[in-house]
Amino acid sequence: MEHFYTIQGEGVHQGKAAYFIRLGGCDVGCTWCDVKESWDAEQHPKKNIADLLQEANQFPGRLVVITGGEPLMHDLSELTQEFQQAGFRTHIETSGAHPLSGFWDWICLSPKKFKLPLDDCYQKAHELKIIVFNKHDLIWAQEQAAKVNDNCTLLLQPEWSKEQKMLPLIINFVKENPKWRISLQTHKYINVP
Repeated sequence: MEHFYTIQGEGVHQGKAAYFIRLGGCDVGCTWCDVKESWDAEQHPKKNIADLLQEANQFPGRLVVITGGEPLMHDLSELTQEFQQAGFRTHIETSGAHPLSGFWDWICLSPKKFKLPLDDCYQKAHELKIIVFNKHDLIWAQEQAAKVNDNCTLLLQPEWSKEQKMLPLIINFVKENPKWRISLQTHKYINVP
């Protein structure tokens, strides 16, 4: 759908320079999705991996983030292998609702109630990022955390349009459950894509 050099705005690697590749196609259908234009893969032209790599190599950052839509609707093996061979760290942001493909240095699993992750994704996740849209999502977050490995970083992130209402709840929750951390969409604060 799009590709651009920016700053990673959320999660464990927030604040790092990163080349983003947003793939078209998503069948999860979050009502609060901020990139609904990504859902129909047919609306976006195919791009050659070599061309993407050439464009990414124009920038000094050596981190590529594959996101969507839902990126795991595609086989990501060749894409990630080519980027790793060129010296990039490969990160993915996924709902985990499709089989894991590709070679990853970091997996951010952001499960959605609408279409749950596959078991394999829970165990391989480095980061569990739960989007908090309502109070019940904090209970759901604990259920999801019980499924990931012990080394997985646990993050709660307020859904952007509900941030004013949800952030105080998240702050109190993290103070009471210190294994969790807060993730904010800092790219929206600093006005970068």
